[in-house]
Amino acid sequence: MTPTYTIGDLAREFDLTTRAMRFYEDMGLLQPQRSGPGGRSRTYTARDRTRLKLTLRAKRLGLSLLEAREIIDSYDSPRDTAPQLKKFLAVLTGHRQKLEAQMLDLQANLEEVRTHEKEAKALLRKSEKVAQGD
Repeated sequence: MTPTYTIGDLAREFDLTTRAMRFYEDMGLLQPQRSGPGGRSRTYTARDRTRLKLTLRAKRLGLSLLEAREIIDSYDSPRDTAPQLKKFLAVLTGHRQKLEAQMLDLQANLEEVRTHEKEAKALLRKSEKVAQGD
């Protein structure tokens, strides 16, 4: 028998809130079976658990949930892995380029902060010398 999980089971395992789990469901990342009055009870399959694990890995890489869903959904298609890998590589390449641009901006900003820091220290020393001379 294939293992199944409740929303609480997966939330505990992955240290998430049930609200986060429902959000991932709303985003189309998870597709639990519903039962009970009004379909309020959710039953997650091993497939859902794997999709959740991949979603969290994508988040750690800094990918958006939409990017994560595109990649994960591509693995539901036929078994030819070349298109899946091309899609994954394209998303990763785009993300890396965005991170590299952000890093260049941060480095420039950091250099500007260092310059202002140096100027402020010099002004402070000058100000302290003038105050001591009084």
